[in-house]
Amino acid sequence: MRFAKIVFWIAGIWGVLVITPLYFMFDMISRNDPPPITHPGFFYGFACAALAWQIAFFFIARDPVRFRPLMIPSILEKLSYGVAVVILVLQERMHRSDVVFGVVDLILSAMFLLCYIKTRSNVE
Repeated sequence: MRFAKIVFWIAGIWGVLVITPLYFMFDMISRNDPPPITHPGFFYGFACAALAWQIAFFFIARDPVRFRPLMIPSILEKLSYGVAVVILVLQERMHRSDVVFGVVDLILSAMFLLCYIKTRSNVE
Protein backbone atom coordinates (compact mmCIF):
# COMPACT_ATOMS: atom_id res chain seq x y z
CA MET A 1 0.00 0.00 0.00
CA ARG A 2 2.93 2.33 0.66
CA PHE A 3 4.05 1.84 -2.94
CA ALA A 4 0.62 2.91 -4.24
CA LYS A 5 0.64 6.00 -2.03
CA ILE A 6 4.04 7.08 -3.33
CA VAL A 7 3.18 6.41 -6.97
CA PHE A 8 -0.08 8.36 -6.87
CA TRP A 9 1.46 11.29 -4.94
CA ILE A 10 4.25 11.51 -7.53
CA ALA A 11 1.76 11.26 -10.40
CA GLY A 12 -0.44 13.99 -8.94
CA ILE A 13 2.43 16.37 -8.25
CA TRP A 14 3.98 15.75 -11.68
CA GLY A 15 0.62 16.33 -13.35
CA VAL A 16 -0.06 19.59 -11.53
CA LEU A 17 3.43 20.86 -12.42
CA VAL A 18 3.03 19.94 -16.10
CA ILE A 19 -0.64 20.85 -16.66
CA THR A 20 -1.07 24.09 -14.69
CA PRO A 21 1.23 26.12 -16.98
CA LEU A 22 -1.04 25.28 -19.93
CA TYR A 23 -3.55 27.82 -18.60
CA PHE A 24 -0.99 30.56 -19.29
CA MET A 25 0.48 29.22 -22.54
CA PHE A 26 -2.45 29.39 -24.96
CA ASP A 27 -1.07 32.30 -27.03
CA MET A 28 2.52 31.08 -26.86
CA ILE A 29 1.58 27.61 -28.11
CA SER A 30 -0.42 29.12 -30.97
CA ARG A 31 2.52 31.34 -31.88
CA ASN A 32 5.40 28.85 -31.48
CA ASP A 33 3.74 25.68 -32.73
CA PRO A 34 1.58 26.57 -35.75
CA PRO A 35 -1.11 26.33 -36.77
CA PRO A 36 -2.74 28.42 -34.04
CA ILE A 37 -5.20 26.75 -31.71
CA THR A 38 -8.64 27.38 -33.23
CA HIS A 39 -10.80 25.74 -30.57
CA PRO A 40 -9.89 27.19 -27.17
CA GLY A 41 -12.76 25.28 -25.57
CA PHE A 42 -11.09 21.98 -26.43
CA PHE A 43 -7.72 23.26 -25.23
CA TYR A 44 -8.97 24.54 -21.87
CA GLY A 45 -11.37 21.60 -21.56
CA PHE A 46 -8.41 19.22 -21.86
CA ALA A 47 -6.42 21.20 -19.29
CA CYS A 48 -9.36 21.26 -16.84
CA ALA A 49 -10.12 17.55 -17.20
CA ALA A 50 -6.47 16.61 -16.88
CA LEU A 51 -6.04 18.79 -13.79
CA ALA A 52 -9.16 17.24 -12.22
CA TRP A 53 -7.53 13.82 -12.61
CA GLN A 54 -4.51 15.03 -10.69
CA ILE A 55 -6.82 15.80 -7.78
CA ALA A 56 -8.21 12.27 -8.08
CA PHE A 57 -4.64 10.94 -7.87
CA PHE A 58 -4.21 12.82 -4.58
CA PHE A 59 -7.39 11.19 -3.23
CA ILE A 60 -6.13 7.75 -4.27
CA ALA A 61 -2.74 8.47 -2.68
CA ARG A 62 -4.40 9.26 0.65
CA ASP A 63 -6.22 5.89 0.81
CA PRO A 64 -5.33 3.49 -2.03
CA VAL A 65 -7.44 0.62 -0.73
CA ARG A 66 -10.59 2.72 -0.37
CA PHE A 67 -10.16 4.37 -3.76
CA ARG A 68 -8.84 1.28 -5.56
CA PRO A 69 -11.74 1.28 -8.10
CA LEU A 70 -10.56 4.73 -9.28
CA MET A 71 -7.26 3.16 -10.29
CA ILE A 72 -8.93 1.57 -13.33
CA PRO A 73 -9.94 4.87 -15.00
CA SER A 74 -6.58 6.30 -13.84
CA ILE A 75 -4.80 3.59 -15.81
CA LEU A 76 -6.94 4.36 -18.86
CA GLU A 77 -6.35 8.12 -18.51
CA LYS A 78 -2.58 7.68 -18.59
CA LEU A 79 -2.61 4.92 -21.20
CA SER A 80 -4.84 6.80 -23.64
CA TYR A 81 -2.72 9.96 -23.62
CA GLY A 82 0.56 8.04 -23.79
CA VAL A 83 -0.55 5.93 -26.74
CA ALA A 84 -1.99 8.97 -28.54
CA VAL A 85 1.27 10.92 -28.19
CA VAL A 86 3.41 8.02 -29.40
CA ILE A 87 1.18 7.48 -32.43
CA LEU A 88 1.08 11.20 -33.27
CA VAL A 89 4.87 11.46 -33.01
CA LEU A 90 5.27 8.41 -35.27
CA GLN A 91 2.91 10.07 -37.77
CA GLU A 92 5.05 13.24 -37.50
CA ARG A 93 2.01 15.20 -36.28
CA MET A 94 3.75 16.11 -33.01
CA HIS A 95 7.34 17.06 -32.22
CA ARG A 96 9.67 14.22 -31.28
CA SER A 97 10.43 16.01 -28.00
CA ASP A 98 6.76 15.60 -26.99
CA VAL A 99 7.23 11.84 -26.80
CA VAL A 100 8.77 12.36 -23.35
CA PHE A 101 5.35 13.29 -21.94
CA GLY A 102 3.71 10.31 -23.63
CA VAL A 103 6.32 7.90 -22.31
CA VAL A 104 5.98 9.31 -18.78
CA ASP A 105 2.23 8.66 -18.98
CA LEU A 106 2.82 5.12 -20.27
CA ILE A 107 5.19 4.44 -17.37
CA LEU A 108 2.67 5.87 -14.89
CA SER A 109 -0.05 3.72 -16.47
CA ALA A 110 2.05 0.61 -15.89
CA MET A 111 2.80 1.71 -12.31
CA PHE A 112 -0.92 2.35 -11.70
CA LEU A 113 -1.65 -1.18 -12.93
CA LEU A 114 0.98 -2.53 -10.55
CA CYS A 115 -0.62 -0.52 -7.72
CA TYR A 116 -4.01 -1.96 -8.61
CA ILE A 117 -2.62 -5.49 -8.48
CA LYS A 118 -0.68 -4.94 -5.25
CA THR A 119 -3.62 -3.39 -3.38
CA ARG A 120 -5.87 -6.36 -4.21
CA SER A 121 -4.60 -8.35 -1.21
CA ASN A 122 -5.55 -5.49 1.13
CA VAL A 123 -9.16 -5.43 -0.15
CA GLU A 124 -9.96 -9.10 0.38
